[in-house]
Amino acid sequence: MKPYSKKTLRLVECLFLIGLVTFLLISQVALAASPGIEKKAPASFADLADAVKHSVVNISTTQVVKGSPLQPFVGPNAPFGKFFGDDFFKHFFGDMPKGGMKTHALGSGFVISEDGLILTNNHVVEKATEIKVKLESGREGKEYDAKAIGRDPKTDLALIRINPDADFPKPAQLGDSDAIRVGDWVMAVGNPFGLGQTVTTGIISAKGRIIGAGPYDDFLQTDTAINPGNSGGPLFNMKGEVIGINTAIIAQGQNIGFTIPINLAKELLPQLKAGKIIRGWLGVMIQDVTPDLAKSFGLKEAKGVLISDVTEGSPAAKAGLKRGDVVKEFDGHEVENAHTLSRLVAATQPNSTTKVDVIRDGKEKTIEVTIGTMPQKMEGQLPETATAWGLSVQDITPELAQQLGLNPDEQGVVISGVSPGSPAEEAGLSTGDVVKEVNRQEIHNLNDYNQAIEKAKQDKSLLLAIKRGGSTHFVVLKSVSKG
Repeated sequence: MKPYSKKTLRLVECLFLIGLVTFLLISQVALAASPGIEKKAPASFADLADAVKHSVVNISTTQVVKGSPLQPFVGPNAPFGKFFGDDFFKHFFGDMPKGGMKTHALGSGFVISEDGLILTNNHVVEKATEIKVKLESGREGKEYDAKAIGRDPKTDLALIRINPDADFPKPAQLGDSDAIRVGDWVMAVGNPFGLGQTVTTGIISAKGRIIGAGPYDDFLQTDTAINPGNSGGPLFNMKGEVIGINTAIIAQGQNIGFTIPINLAKELLPQLKAGKIIRGWLGVMIQDVTPDLAKSFGLKEAKGVLISDVTEGSPAAKAGLKRGDVVKEFDGHEVENAHTLSRLVAATQPNSTTKVDVIRDGKEKTIEVTIGTMPQKMEGQLPETATAWGLSVQDITPELAQQLGLNPDEQGVVISGVSPGSPAEEAGLSTGDVVKEVNRQEIHNLNDYNQAIEKAKQDKSLLLAIKRGGSTHFVVLKSVSKG
């Protein structure tokens, strides 16, 4: 075999180099043309921080806790309470006037209008007798008196107002939280631990998180450092627009923070300004469609929401919705789970008529419903599904007991749904589990369960006795801390 000539080898080398250069150029063009792919992280966030920091404020509140000056020493839980009663102290000190003890808390917020409106978290200003707002340090720490004009505990949003002056900063620009994507860079600005204005950065870790904080959970998750005192502060995108309100953290986690999407706040702003939140009401009990339920109801896939009961005289009952209907769409929106339907109904204007697409006995059906106003007595609970701690439950009916293989006289409540990412899911709870106890209180029915959950709503953990199969065991649900 003859060796290649030098001329041939040079030609091969040239062709190889031309091919390599062509490949590299095509790769670079493809990388530049690929949407959403960044070559590197921002070199600095300094310009963004300078542009947005002036609209962020520090909030400090004062709350007066009523009680007796002797409260730390008397009472059944006090150190001397089991030895001496109130009469013992009255003998020496007489009737002490009941006063109050002041407690203080810190948080954050951001300006949304030039007339002095500031958006923050409800838990920052709830029950506050005095609210002070301080501008960032570049404004010489100027302080204003503020007043809460609208609060919504269900979404943990609050609107406060101050009387602005010439030094009052320009409002922050509100962005579109639906447009933010997992992996996008974000910046949090707030007042962690009362240190004053602090900037932290990270990315969006997940969307649509349900953490058991309230009935209308729909959080953005971020790995941006959020700490106590950041509550109510803004989360900015790289354009300097607010895309969320920093609200909660998982205390035992690292850089797992949760943010209320700004689009939810924008929907509620008119009602917050008016000082009253009015929600739509359908009047049904619902649960997620599990694979077993889908099979039992003859559905092709485990999607949609099953109506397990209809409240007598409710808008749903008047429209003809029935137990066993599977809701697929509400007002043109696909219904993925019970939580989604609850939010859609609550956000619908009362007295408006909307279409509900259901599957009944294997056939698709569209029903028009005139949405009602959620009764005041239901403002403390979610009528469509109980989402506290991330689980929904229902009474054990004879039919349900037979289906689950339980004794006909079984007492307790059965778990009908577990929200993804919630404390209930973290604890390993599943549909079909039977709740026998809540914080060592025996549960016989849904009424017992609701009372026990209401009593424990301020607790950081929840102890449940769960029956699964033929065995019973205890599980602990851990709540999510607020920043």
